[in-house]
Amino acid sequence: MTYPIPQTGRIVLIMGGAGGVGKATAQLFAESGAHVAITYRDDAAKAAEAQAFVKSLPGTNHTAFAADVGDTASLLKLRDAMQAKYGDQLHVLVNSAGFTKPIQHADLDALNDALIDDMFRINWRGQFATVRTFAPMLKASGDGLVVSISSIAANNGNGSNIAYGAVKAGIEAMTKSLARALAPEIRAMNVSPGVVDTGFVAGRGAEFNAKTAASTPLKRVATADDVAAAVLACATHLTYSTGTTITVDGGRAL
Repeated sequence: MTYPIPQTGRIVLIMGGAGGVGKATAQLFAESGAHVAITYRDDAAKAAEAQAFVKSLPGTNHTAFAADVGDTASLLKLRDAMQAKYGDQLHVLVNSAGFTKPIQHADLDALNDALIDDMFRINWRGQFATVRTFAPMLKASGDGLVVSISSIAANNGNGSNIAYGAVKAGIEAMTKSLARALAPEIRAMNVSPGVVDTGFVAGRGAEFNAKTAASTPLKRVATADDVAAAVLACATHLTYSTGTTITVDGGRAL
């Protein structure tokens, strides 16, 4: 066996690939020789941005597709488009699509039913529905991998709001279940960041990052590249790991 596992010619689908972590992950897989497909929300501005991004990636045969993880019909349409473009096999599925809204944990009324339902619909049900949709293609590869982006909020009870931590805890439980259910043809892993320097959480800027860095053992917050490197490692180095979580937080959880 060649070690680490080369990604040349492998098909990688990154849900939410137009976001900060998604783009960084796409970049690393493309640099490693994979053919990368990313998804974006279906509007003209997002489409133009996503198409320009995939054209900038090194290598060939990269694509951007519109998709909504909260809509199974959209996922089935994406599957058909992937099969038309790449055939019946998928090697790596990265679940990085999602959203959140910062709400103080003590403000229970602000975390209303509609937001809670949306958080679970997009951030948990959407991830599961994506795996369900692409499991046959991942199995067909004979060496499939699902990597879901979690958060240390799954374990420390912090995070942008209470529902966010609950969703991420659900992602980690789901991954353990999938690792058992889909083995040996498909492995399932989580990558769990702390604070990441992207625009994912509205209102978190340089001041917030500096304060967080000061209380983190490695004295900085994560970059999108830090998270992407851990995702790539799941495919290239951690090939005997499944059902587990890789923490990328600079020691913040200590």
